[in-house]
Amino acid sequence: MRLADFDFALPEDLIALRPARPRPASRLLVAGPERIEDSTVAALGTWLRPGDLLVLNDTKVIPARLTGTRARPGGAVARVETTLIARSGDGLWRALARPGKRLVAGDRIDFGAELSAEVRDKDGAEILLAFDRDGEALEAALLAVGETPLPPYIAARRAPDARDREDYQTVFATHPGAVAAPTAALHFDAPLLAALEAQGVRRTRVTLHVGAGTFLPVKVENPDEHRMHAEWGEISADAAEAVAATRAAGGRVIPVGTTALRVLETAAAGGGIAPWRGETAIFIRPGYQFRVTDGLMTNFHLPKSTLMMLVSALMGARRIHAIYAHAIAERYRFFSYGDGSLLLPNG
Repeated sequence: MRLADFDFALPEDLIALRPARPRPASRLLVAGPERIEDSTVAALGTWLRPGDLLVLNDTKVIPARLTGTRARPGGAVARVETTLIARSGDGLWRALARPGKRLVAGDRIDFGAELSAEVRDKDGAEILLAFDRDGEALEAALLAVGETPLPPYIAARRAPDARDREDYQTVFATHPGAVAAPTAALHFDAPLLAALEAQGVRRTRVTLHVGAGTFLPVKVENPDEHRMHAEWGEISADAAEAVAATRAAGGRVIPVGTTALRVLETAAAGGGIAPWRGETAIFIRPGYQFRVTDGLMTNFHLPKSTLMMLVSALMGARRIHAIYAHAIAERYRFFSYGDGSLLLPNG
């Protein structure tokens, strides 16, 4: 297994810079081991059965991009851009800083009248920030001064705006803490969820606070040497029971997004699904034996990424290349704001 095995050529004009509206208007590629069908997210119920269980990630994206000024007693003022990447405790966040060379431990960064933080530690471009507030007060301040942390392949082409506050958030987002959206779930709206429920398709929620590491490239030629970033997640007793009951009744467990899949498989590491809470750095690649996942609804992923490896583990590397070749030929829209796929390894 080599990194090049997960590469493909993507025309840049297929990278979506805005989502479809309404949300379920996105196209949906439905793939089994042999067939590929072109559909839409609005028709998702066509491909699901009564008794199937959709597993949704209810994390909430925070406005993690902050611009402030460094303040030192008697020192020069310097402009600093930070992007929060992971919570480290009460009021503590790890962040990427640009330019990081302007900061040292002990510096204070003012993000306007609403918010300030002290640099507690520094490791290269990564810093540890101690904010002057926490909880709901910090959440409110971030809403006032922060910007939506768009993925690099979008941010390089346009600035975030007010539309992204809504577009880059699922309709069931509940628990603040993510700095990237569980993008497959962006395709759902309330009418689609209600229609699926009426059809007998069940759903449950898990939480995985998606970190900025989801966009980090794999830099080693041997994927087995890649180190995954850790993300905090939780599966409640009710969610674990729903998964177990679905499998016992012969229904399919279909996570919506790779984040929901990763937290599910983490909680099933012992063989059976159980309530779980903590950090996961699970790395799913070809050779992995799935324990509770019967299918996956997901967007189209970056070349040479760990997510490309994950879908290759689910469907087989050769099959995934055929699926992606079809998506490119049919001009599906790629990445976070793009179209979706429903991957069903057993048909």
